[in-house]
Amino acid sequence: MTEVNVIHINSPFLDQKPGTSGLRKSTLKFQEQHYLEVFIEAILLSLENIQGSTLVVGGDGRYGNIEAIEKIVQICVAHEVGKVIVPKDGLLSTPATSNLIRKENAVGGIILSASHNPGGIDGDFGVKLNIANGGPAPEIITNQIFKSTQSLTSYKISKIKLPDFSQYGSFNYGETTLEIIDGLKDYSALMEKIFDFDQISDFLKKDFSLIFDAMNAVTGPYAKNIFVEKMGLSNDCVMNGDPLKDFGGLHPDPNLTYAAHLADLLLNKKSYSFGAACDGDGDRNMILGRGCFVNPSDSLAVITANTTCVPGYKEGISGVARSMPTSSAVDIVASALNIPCFETPTGWKFFGNLLDSNLITICGEESFGTGSNHVREKDGLWAVLYWLQILAEKNCSVSDLIKNHWRQFGRNYYSRHDYEAIPSNIANQIFDKLSSMLPTLIGTNFAGNLVKDADNFSYLDPVDNSISENQGLRVILEDNSRVILRLSGTGTKGATLRLYFEKFINPKQNLSLNPQIALKPLIDDIDNLLNISKLTKMETPTVIT
Repeated sequence: MTEVNVIHINSPFLDQKPGTSGLRKSTLKFQEQHYLEVFIEAILLSLENIQGSTLVVGGDGRYGNIEAIEKIVQICVAHEVGKVIVPKDGLLSTPATSNLIRKENAVGGIILSASHNPGGIDGDFGVKLNIANGGPAPEIITNQIFKSTQSLTSYKISKIKLPDFSQYGSFNYGETTLEIIDGLKDYSALMEKIFDFDQISDFLKKDFSLIFDAMNAVTGPYAKNIFVEKMGLSNDCVMNGDPLKDFGGLHPDPNLTYAAHLADLLLNKKSYSFGAACDGDGDRNMILGRGCFVNPSDSLAVITANTTCVPGYKEGISGVARSMPTSSAVDIVASALNIPCFETPTGWKFFGNLLDSNLITICGEESFGTGSNHVREKDGLWAVLYWLQILAEKNCSVSDLIKNHWRQFGRNYYSRHDYEAIPSNIANQIFDKLSSMLPTLIGTNFAGNLVKDADNFSYLDPVDNSISENQGLRVILEDNSRVILRLSGTGTKGATLRLYFEKFINPKQNLSLNPQIALKPLIDDIDNLLNISKLTKMETPTVIT
């Protein structure tokens, strides 16, 4: 019998935002006494039949990862969880967690990550719950967790001595078994079922050079396992491949701003044929070719258009889905393939019902996230391997592939402008101004076109008929150009204002413009309308994608 301690706390947990799939705060906040423990207690209380069930726990290796896992295991033992599966060194990417939950028929998984946010003692930390299908917890559960955090006055924990997580093994604590496993094996095996590693390897060894930037985060070991150990490439094809507690001071967000060194190697120095990067927990990706950056929206469209190149999807796909701010490039491909295309709110959890019901096979977001029905999360390395499989099958460059795609389907000029860490009152002022103007914009001139529609996007889930409202402000023009405005909740300092711009050009028009030039009328008019530059005191956005 394992001794269980009941720890009483003076005040309830007050600052977890409801309706999100997890909790993301500063590392220092998570270091506060009882803070993590209360949230984990609330998570376990939200899961049905937790006693005797299996739970997966892992993270991206940022500061506090192992210490948090130790506390979670101790709390799980106190709640008599049947089995807790933890990867060696506590390292498990988000898509690998999703796969392991599904493979082990677990009740869920606890992912320790703040995704693409910086790490270290002065950075951020996060805890996210994924449920039995492998996907992020839906709002009905996260709201329940939030409610619990408001009323809890105690939590249960068993102060057992835990093993070294750098060694494999199975350990028994009363009614609970702790298994420390190889976190790479199951994920790599899944990728080998989907892709032809031999074909990709042969292609990469024929004067087609690869560089992968793991950004000192969790995908380093996975990339080394796949590209070096399984495909036989040289060790130096993976840069920043060792997970570090502070990501080596890097901001582990795979975009042109935060992966600037990788971008320089591909876009300016043109040192490699193919480049890619993944974020802190391995669910986001960026694709680059020699002198060529692939917009995430285009990436989703190219992936959908080339399913016959990939062994795992040769039989065809049932449908595709994109988040609302993602460009409609994939819609055009879906129409040509005669498959349904769904437009959902931002957030991977909205794809879960569509995937589980087999309404879609592939899905993606404009924020560098793509995935399929192989797991219930976006998957960075999967997307990288998918691109390599297409290139190997077609024996072409990234630039040739994307240009041929535009010649066939047209080009959706697209860009996202992020204004990060701005005062919340300023962000809300800008957002509220556009929100109040929406009805009056219809029929007015905007960027040389008339406004066809202007609304705050809402979504009716075709599976469970749930309605999600207030998902982003949209201004849609008669030529189907769009400007979208959203406030992001992924930061911990101030607010992030996200603006999205899109303009479609058919194959007979100029397909080689710089996106910022093609979109300039939209960019200028929304800035003039909302005084964004003036109010934020920023001449340019923090990040332009």
